Amino acid sequence: MPYVYAGKYLRIDLSTGQWQAVPIADEDVRRYLLGSGYAAKLCYEELDPSIAPLDPRNTLYAFNGLLSGTFAPTGCRSSFCGRSPLTGIWNDANMGGHWGAELRFSGYDGVAVTGRAAEPVYLWIDGRKGTVALRPASHLWGLDHFAFHDAVLRETDPKAVVACIGPGGEHLVRFAGVMTGGQAHARTAGRGGMGALMGSKNLKAIVVRGQERPEYYDASAFRQTVKESNKSIQENSLSMSKMGTPGGLINAEKTGDMPLGNWRMGDRPDLAVQISGQRIAETIFVKHTFCFACPIGCGKYVEVKEGPYAGTAGHGPEYETLAGFGGMLLNDDLNSIAAMNDLCNRYGLDTISTTSAIAFAFEAYERGLLSKEDAGGLKLTWGNAEAALALVKRIAYREGLGDLLADGVRAAAKRLGPGADKFAAHVKGMEMPYHDPRAFVSIAAHYATASRGACHMEGATYWEGYGINVPGLAGELPYDKHDSRGQGRVAAHYQNYVGLYNPLGLCRFIIKGLAGPDMVADLVNAALGWGWTAQDVFLTGERLHTLKRLINVRLGVTRADDTLPERFLTEPRPAGGAAGVLPNLPLMLDEYYQYRGWDPQTGIPTAERLAVLGLSGP
Repeated sequence: MPYVYAGKYLRIDLSTGQWQAVPIADEDVRRYLLGSGYAAKLCYEELDPSIAPLDPRNTLYAFNGLLSGTFAPTGCRSSFCGRSPLTGIWNDANMGGHWGAELRFSGYDGVAVTGRAAEPVYLWIDGRKGTVALRPASHLWGLDHFAFHDAVLRETDPKAVVACIGPGGEHLVRFAGVMTGGQAHARTAGRGGMGALMGSKNLKAIVVRGQERPEYYDASAFRQTVKESNKSIQENSLSMSKMGTPGGLINAEKTGDMPLGNWRMGDRPDLAVQISGQRIAETIFVKHTFCFACPIGCGKYVEVKEGPYAGTAGHGPEYETLAGFGGMLLNDDLNSIAAMNDLCNRYGLDTISTTSAIAFAFEAYERGLLSKEDAGGLKLTWGNAEAALALVKRIAYREGLGDLLADGVRAAAKRLGPGADKFAAHVKGMEMPYHDPRAFVSIAAHYATASRGACHMEGATYWEGYGINVPGLAGELPYDKHDSRGQGRVAAHYQNYVGLYNPLGLCRFIIKGLAGPDMVADLVNAALGWGWTAQDVFLTGERLHTLKRLINVRLGVTRADDTLPERFLTEPRPAGGAAGVLPNLPLMLDEYYQYRGWDPQTGIPTAERLAVLGLSGP
């Protein structure tokens, strides 16, 4: 048995009901790790660009990271990957919780699913008995995430861990996510529509239970490294532990980072205070929640006890959700945001894409491109929480205007006609996450070049802008949050490091706790005995980012697609911490391609750089 990982994955054909265990070669793990790295390796080998994303022949890859299930700090992450129903290109959606660790305990590193079941099913992997079964799920189809979670545990095992879709995935909402944790600890593989990919296969869930535990190259050294790492991460993550991601919302508004009114306004400090992590702590906070092996505990369980949304209880809204249902819609009602977040967790919807679609609808209504009749009688005016709440359900069930929005803002803008694309905030079809590239211009470069479309977590250069100085990462290249010069190189540098975390199965939030490349190398070496250095960390990250680019090149992506919506390149914020700032994207892209060794005209990796990385061309 290999150290740490199981060394095999399940390949399921839902059309035939057949499955087999497939070995994972050690040399492949050294090159691609697991998680989204190994999934990208399989996708690159198996991809048929002529097949539409929701064609049954396309594959859903669900893999836990290399260190998932170990006691490495946050060793819990799992990635759901494939061709996105939203963007049409590569996608990896990552989640925490306990599913990835339990999948490892069941004796497998991942699952690759093809075909389509004739009737709804769920996959039940019981590692204690060594059994794999496709079970009927017609009687469970239609249940939301919370109801299904509890029902399927009664059918399988009360200690099993569930990854499932809600009504959003069943109705093929193109930004539906995969959910885990139930009401108590809801977590989402949210971006890019992997829930729709599952729904297209009539696959309601993958349920796992195990008892196997990883073995280590040097268990004593690993334990000591983890102890030291946890201490450092905890000391540098006190604010995350106390208030989670919402704790930074007030400062995000102050710097001009938080979006307002579909990215048009400059500042609203009053609104930020009303929906902040500090306000959550004062009003609806109940307790902290932790993912597997997490030393931080950024999750917050909340309960609304009064007002029209009383009774809302569960995992509280994160920064992106607050910025979306709050700032994007100019809604300062925190309790309503908790209620909308609860619906998204029940229905299985990505809150970033959901809120972006609703904000797009609000602006279209304001501009007269949507009538009140088009809106099904809803008054889509800024700050109207009830209208937004109604749209969440309509999106999940594709009712009325919700059917238009369920395909994402790119598709909705195309259907609304000329002019709508001017305020559809997306990159390559992926709705923009809620960090403004006019506040930290390096974000423009990594939004434009991220593997799955607009993604704040593939590079996270804004962390350096907030003064998070990670040893061996921050300060390696000149950084200026408002000057575009040199920031294309910064974006690539951060992508090479931050993009390694999903394949390793580690949460990127420990980077905010100052987990640098030396710490990562030490963890890997103690766990697997590889002899990694910080240079190996960056080189592996570059290999995986480049591999995902090769997948996208095969799907038609070129430099022409590496861009941002017009609003971010021509309309500066009128006030606030980023007033008057615009990114010089062409300058940064030239720097970026040169730093990476990609052709500056096409954006395709050169043969020379591919040879260094041990990859073959598209």
